[in-house]
Amino acid sequence: MTNVLIIFHLFVTIALIGIVLIQRSEGGGLGIGSSQGMGGLMSGRGTANLLTRATAVLATLFMGIALVLALLDRGAGSSGRGLLDLSPPPAATALPGPPAKGVTLPAAPAPTTPAPGANTPAKPAAPPVPTN
Repeated sequence: MTNVLIIFHLFVTIALIGIVLIQRSEGGGLGIGSSQGMGGLMSGRGTANLLTRATAVLATLFMGIALVLALLDRGAGSSGRGLLDLSPPPAATALPGPPAKGVTLPAAPAPTTPAPGANTPAKPAAPPVPTN
């Protein structure tokens, strides 16, 4: 049902855009809806009335369908489908952080001290101090 309404809403939107674009504006605009383009079938005033009524009907349909779609989506909305409600990608959940409650971490090995006289690296010699 929702998919059918979305497709119908798309068609109404495209028709509304087309009707608005062919209307003659105060400054002339595209001027497609003028009496010259209609081949004398309707007068300029009749064309303007037809386009104005068509715009009003399409705008009413657009708003009505938008409200119906919003109400239909509201009923199924509490499942956390918002952009900010999405869980982070799996790679972001593996970042190190504090352990969760109740989780015990293994004990770290105790540091060992070298025995006296063992091979310890020699301390580097201090660089000679230049004398002037």
